[in-house]
Amino acid sequence: MRKFGLILLGILLGLPTLQAQENFKMGAKVGVNFANLVGDDPDGDLRTSFHLGLVGEIPLSERLYFGPEILYSSQGSKEGGVESFKLDYIQIPMMARYYLTEGFNIEVGPQIGFLINSEVESNVVGMNVDLKDYLSNIDYGVNFGLGLKWKNGLFLQGRYNLGLANIFDDLKIGSNDDFKMTNRVIQFSLGYMF
Repeated sequence: MRKFGLILLGILLGLPTLQAQENFKMGAKVGVNFANLVGDDPDGDLRTSFHLGLVGEIPLSERLYFGPEILYSSQGSKEGGVESFKLDYIQIPMMARYYLTEGFNIEVGPQIGFLINSEVESNVVGMNVDLKDYLSNIDYGVNFGLGLKWKNGLFLQGRYNLGLANIFDDLKIGSNDDFKMTNRVIQFSLGYMF
């Protein structure tokens, strides 16, 4: 958790420097997540949740931009309508964004996430269980997406996050010593560049 605090502090301290640059743009976005956990347990269903955060855009050329972000993202999955796995992350996507036309873009880039909350909510037992001791504190993956930005600063994004990290780092189930589950998230966002 201390490493996460240092990373977040570094990002926040660097924002005024970036804003001072003439071409740097900063904004905010909010949206819906359709999340699931994929791997050795194939029974998961999509969990609908949300994300919100700050976005930046730094021009590298006329059409190519670097788009760093810092997001709060609520993820996880549902298990047969009985249990809900709620995993909350601070995600840091680092997107390369290429504008095919003036407002339409495609984007791709890596993402690192820091687990800040985890619980299983059970409708059968009627209680919540914290899973943090069994989960990896770090998640990482790659994002692919499309975006549309208007001259007034409004933008829409659609993105797919392909998780690559095994989030059940230390979990052993029965004789299976290598139980693997990864995050998968489809995001739709609405935002505004200041």
